[in-house]
Amino acid sequence: MAAIFKRETRAYYTGMIGHVTAAVSLFFLGLYFSNRNLMNASSDFASVLYTITMILLFLVPAISMRSFAEDRRNKTDQLLLTSPVSIPAIVLGKFLAEFVVFAAPMAAAAVMPLILTAFGSVSLLSAYSALFAYLLLGAACLAIGTWISALTENQIIAYLATFGVLLVAYLMNGIQTMFTSGSLLALLSFLSVLVIASVLTGVLCKSLTAACAVFCGGSVALIVLFVIRPTWLLAAFDSVLSALELFAPFNGIVGGMFSLSAVVYYLSIIALFLFLTGQAIERRRWA
Repeated sequence: MAAIFKRETRAYYTGMIGHVTAAVSLFFLGLYFSNRNLMNASSDFASVLYTITMILLFLVPAISMRSFAEDRRNKTDQLLLTSPVSIPAIVLGKFLAEFVVFAAPMAAAAVMPLILTAFGSVSLLSAYSALFAYLLLGAACLAIGTWISALTENQIIAYLATFGVLLVAYLMNGIQTMFTSGSLLALLSFLSVLVIASVLTGVLCKSLTAACAVFCGGSVALIVLFVIRPTWLLAAFDSVLSALELFAPFNGIVGGMFSLSAVVYYLSIIALFLFLTGQAIERRRWA
């Protein structure tokens, strides 16, 4: 794993991605820190991190898009898969390299609350809790991007797909308020998701039968639930939307409500998508 980590980290900084990521992160971090904290004499450093979360939508896909897609495009993935390194070690090594590229510029953010203490009283606990949550949020987004990169050999597709997923997650709070008007809307939404899941199943299994089986079985279950217990369907749909609010736990911590459940949520997202990445790579090994 250490060899994979070193190779990937070196590759990021040999090319442009590592330097561009650092430059963009530091630019916006310095801009909002100067504007919100120094010029407006505010001690609320967490608000700076809250403001720059939008930058994640652009930076994370740029970091994660090359992780596995580039290997597939260059036909070097089979060399990697036949190496003595296990698949979990490969996935973890690449993910840690991505996280280092993302987190390195945030070292400057660790100094900024200390600078504010020279001008007045600052809640360092609140500031560093928000910074910790920001790093967890970034790691969760990177895990999602890594999984998407493992599904394609085209880096542009990996970038756009990751950006789209993160954008939906970013807007999920507003989307959730739109989809609570009735169980019929919940049914249609679940059916739409089922169509996507069926297509993915067919592509991964290379079987039209598997895709049809997933769609037909899921449709029957959803329709039965809609007829017998429509309120259960609406409650389940609302729970699913709540689980997809990737940015909500971070926003809560920025608002001063630090909770262990938020940490567990982000760690669970990271573990889930790294596991899915490993499964996608494992399928490539035997394809």
